[in-house]
Amino acid sequence: MKFIDHVKINVKAGDGGHGCIAFLREKFRPKGGPSGGDGGNGGDVILRVNSQLSTLHDISYNRHYRAGKGQHGQGKHCHGKNGEDLIIDVPPGTIVKNSETNQILEDLTEENSSFTIVKGGNGGFGNARFKTKIQTAPRVANDGQLGEQLIIELELKVLADVGLVGFPNAGKSTFISRISNAKPRIADYPFTTLVPNLGIIKYHDYKSFVMADIPGLIEGAADGKGLGSRFLKHIERTKILVFIVDIHSEDISAEYNILRNELDKFGSDLNKRPSILLVSKYDVENEDVLKELHFPEDIPSVIMSSISGTNLTQAKNKIIELIESQKHDIQTATD
Repeated sequence: MKFIDHVKINVKAGDGGHGCIAFLREKFRPKGGPSGGDGGNGGDVILRVNSQLSTLHDISYNRHYRAGKGQHGQGKHCHGKNGEDLIIDVPPGTIVKNSETNQILEDLTEENSSFTIVKGGNGGFGNARFKTKIQTAPRVANDGQLGEQLIIELELKVLADVGLVGFPNAGKSTFISRISNAKPRIADYPFTTLVPNLGIIKYHDYKSFVMADIPGLIEGAADGKGLGSRFLKHIERTKILVFIVDIHSEDISAEYNILRNELDKFGSDLNKRPSILLVSKYDVENEDVLKELHFPEDIPSVIMSSISGTNLTQAKNKIIELIESQKHDIQTATD
């Protein structure tokens, strides 16, 4: 399935049914009075979170969504049937925007939460509603109201606790595949990862966290270069950042600083998140190289190998420590 994280659609709620003008004409009641029923209400268009979805792919097939119209009222005080609501399922993390004003209308993150994006029109009153002592046979009824209509943009930002950041072919996909249930495409060439991958990592019996692997960044990514630029938004919701740099890099500190700079230019507060640096692709043959390596001093580092498993558990535990410290800070702040 193709990964799609942005769609623009036109949503239209159902129109209300018209009220009816009718009079009872029954045997022995030739002048039975007004009997026109009300029109039914139009259906709403509702967005609902479905955790089984991870992309806006299905929604992209149809750009026009219409809820059901209310039926018109009928004689003998028969009211029209309400129009059916239209429910559109979206993945968790979907942001709903008014396309014309760019205003954020809702941020849908909770499972099974829903949001009525446009409401159906009310049904019109039948002439039975207008009967008074003075006007006993009214020949007037209301038309149903039009349903609301809106052009909206749906933008997906994946929900994850930890975000992986690194250059292409730095070893992010291999790392997430070794410590989680994610099965990303892995190959020994740049830009193997073309879409965000999510993995669930379990720890301490029943605890777990979600890790997001986005396509590799290159210098200038925040300005639109490479594949990672359009996916930077997918780590905006993360609590922890994990930087991964290849041990064979010419300058580990310089590469790390480039990644930091791209996050700064992206215009978010990502660089304020707790973070750790993993130096990947280490094996025993690299021992002599370690003496020549220079690591940044402003971030804890772990030298590891996802292939051989060297320090893999240590790297995972360091990430868990950061997550647990975040939870402790939040609890302390609320006490």
